[in-house]
Amino acid sequence: MLAQQRDRSSHWIMREAIRTYVEREEKREELKRQVQQVWKNYENDGLHLTFEEADTWLDKLSKGEETDLPKCHN
Repeated sequence: MLAQQRDRSSHWIMREAIRTYVEREEKREELKRQVQQVWKNYENDGLHLTFEEADTWLDKLSKGEETDLPKCHN
């Protein structure tokens, strides 16, 4: 049993599982809220980046280059 392997009580394992689940679901809901807000902003003003612009920017960041987020445009 996992509780024995981890030298924890079954109650601790259950609490930890619930805590982990709730944290994950809260993050998922926050991401969903942010995505909905971004979509509303796009619908209102049409500002965006192309995939290529975003990909180039993220590629530079992944290589450790300091670079500003490109300006959004119509």
